[in-house]
Amino acid sequence: MSAAPTDPALLRRLLRARDRVAAAPHERWSVARLAKLSGVSPAHFARSFHAAFGAPPHRVVLSLRLERAAALLRDTDLPIAEVALASGWRSLGSFGRTFSAVLGLSPSAHRAQSQAARAALAAVPPCFLQAGARPDLTIAVSEKRRQQATE
Repeated sequence: MSAAPTDPALLRRLLRARDRVAAAPHERWSVARLAKLSGVSPAHFARSFHAAFGAPPHRVVLSLRLERAAALLRDTDLPIAEVALASGWRSLGSFGRTFSAVLGLSPSAHRAQSQAARAALAAVPPCFLQAGARPDLTIAVSEKRRQQATE
C-alpha cells in the first residue's frame, strides 16, 4: 500500500466521497462515480482512497451497507427482502450470503439475537442503562489539562 495522500484538498475530496457513500449506502457507488465526485481519475481515486482509509472503496461501501442492514434488522420489523433492498443489494441471495459470511449469522438469526438482547435489557432500570452508557470521566477536563501541563 502506498503512503497516505498529504494534499489537504485531495483528502477533503476523499472524505466528501466517503461521507456521500455513508449518507446513501443503498445507491450504486462505482469507483468511476466516486472519482468523478472527487475530481480525479478512477485509478488515482482508488489508490488514494485505499492509502487514506486503509481499505479499497468497494470494501468501505460493503461495510457501510452491512452496518445499515444490521441496524435495520435490529431496529425495524421490515421483511428481510426489504432490508436487503434498502441496504443496497440487488439480490436477496447475495445479501444473505455476504451478511452471513461477514457477520457470522444469517440476517434472521441476527434479528432474533438482537431482539433477545433487547428483551434481556428490558428488565434493567433505565437509570442503570444510562449510567452504563456514560463516558468514564473520573476527573474534570480542566484538572486533567492542568495535570498534563505540569508533567
